[in-house]
Amino acid sequence: QVQLVESGGGLVQAGGSLRLSCAASGRTFSRYVMGWFRQAPGQEREFVAAISWTGVITDYADSVKGRFTISRDNAKNTVYLQMNSLKPEDTARYYCAGAGTFYEAVLRSGSRYDYWGQGTQVTVSS
Repeated sequence: QVQLVESGGGLVQAGGSLRLSCAASGRTFSRYVMGWFRQAPGQEREFVAAISWTGVITDYADSVKGRFTISRDNAKNTVYLQMNSLKPEDTARYYCAGAGTFYEAVLRSGSRYDYWGQGTQVTVSS
């Protein structure tokens, strides 16, 4: 069983930055693909970014590519999402997710993830 706890959300002006963190419990964190998803009110959950076991493979939604960076520190059982040049349309609740896999990869589909955090709210004002 893996528990995920997000932090770092808040209110920021357009053009600003935030860094989200997701702390994971469990001894096998380094064998989990980790992802970030977001959901705005009235909208479906959408993929934001994912990172493989060692971080050698990353993947981003087109809407955040070049502005967001996903990273992980396996020694700290933590995955990060650095968000720069934030836009009002980035406003959403951001969720961290983990997926156990047999090989190093990245996953875009939320249905492939086994564990989810409670989320952290990000609000970008114009």
